[in-house]
Amino acid sequence: MRTVGFLAGAVLALGFASVSFAQDELPKDAPAAPKPVTPAAPAQEQQEPSALPPGTMIEEPVAVLQALDKVTARIKRLSVHVGQTGKFGTLSILVDACRKAPPEDQPESAAFLKIIDGKSDPPVAAFSGWMFASSPALSAMDHPVYDISVVDCTSDTIAAPSSAASGPAPLPPPAKPSATPSH
Repeated sequence: MRTVGFLAGAVLALGFASVSFAQDELPKDAPAAPKPVTPAAPAQEQQEPSALPPGTMIEEPVAVLQALDKVTARIKRLSVHVGQTGKFGTLSILVDACRKAPPEDQPESAAFLKIIDGKSDPPVAAFSGWMFASSPALSAMDHPVYDISVVDCTSDTIAAPSSAASGPAPLPPPAKPSATPSH
């Protein structure tokens, strides 16, 4: 019985093999197999996609920085164009690059800054590197008097004024005493 099962399996396997070989052989007068047709893409689909790959940042022309004088507690917002230098106290802040994440990604702005302290002679480099708006302590400037951080990278040349820089609202003038006598 065991031999019959083995022989039946072998015959069955040979039958499937001969069928597969027969399918590979075409008659000599048969037409060639059709080639797969790829649909012609419209010109619009051949262009680059408008969305940026994840992790790609957009170059912006203006860096919005926040400067703090630790001695006087004065805070000031600075808008500095890429390639130009901003001043705060004795610091000169050169913005070499400013990049911002696209709106569909996590919000992030980063600027490459070169900060020179002109107090000493010759001027000393206080910081050179990337600063990130979302985590200022990641690459912070170590200075005893001043602190600089990136707020945003933008295409606007006028940054929103800082509420701390404008100071408290002025008090209204005191009320004048009335000229009518009171009985």
